[in-house]
Amino acid sequence: MTTYLRASEIIKKPVVTLGGEDVAQVKDILFDAAQGRIRGFTLTGRGLLSGPLHRELLWRNVHRLGPDAVMVRTANALEDDDTTAQSAVEGPGGGNVLGVAMTTRSGTRLGTITDAIIETGTTPVVAGYELESPEHGSVLVPVAGPVTVSSERVLVPDETAEHSAGTLESFGTAAEGLRRRLEQDAQGEQED
Repeated sequence: MTTYLRASEIIKKPVVTLGGEDVAQVKDILFDAAQGRIRGFTLTGRGLLSGPLHRELLWRNVHRLGPDAVMVRTANALEDDDTTAQSAVEGPGGGNVLGVAMTTRSGTRLGTITDAIIETGTTPVVAGYELESPEHGSVLVPVAGPVTVSSERVLVPDETAEHSAGTLESFGTAAEGLRRRLEQDAQGEQED
C-alpha cells in the first residue's frame, strides 16, 4: 500500500535505528526540486531542550521513510556535519518551491504551492503538491511526466489540471489517473 504524507508532516518526526534507538528528529527536508526527490534531512536533538545537531542525514543513509518515523540502520548513518546539506540547497536543483505558482504548459495557473506531497517508502518521491487555488481553495495535485521547476514557476503537462484530490486518502486515485492519461497520450503519439 502506498502512503502519502505532506512534507510538513515529516518535520519533527523521530529518526530511529532499526534497533529502536531514538537518535534525532527531522528539522528540515532537503529537496531536489528538479528531480522530484528528497536529498536528505537536517536534524535537531530529541527532547524539550535540544537544539540543532549540526548533523545531517543524507537520503542514501535512510533505510525507510514511514508514516511515523525516519528509520536508519544505525546511528552511524548521521553525517558528522551539515555542509553537504548546505551545498545541496545551494547547488543545482536545490531551493524552495513553496509560494511558487503551478502553471500548465498552455498557461493555465492552477494555484500557489503550499506544501509537497511525498510518496513514502524506500525511495520517496515528490508525488505532487498542495496548492491554494483561487477557485477551489486547498487542493492536492499530482505531478507526473515532464515537469519544469524554477524559482518562479512549476510547469506541468496540461493534463494535470484534470486530476486533483481534496484529501490524502483520495490523492492516490488522482495520481494514478494522471499517470494513465499521460501513458495513453504517449501511446497515441507513437501510433501517429
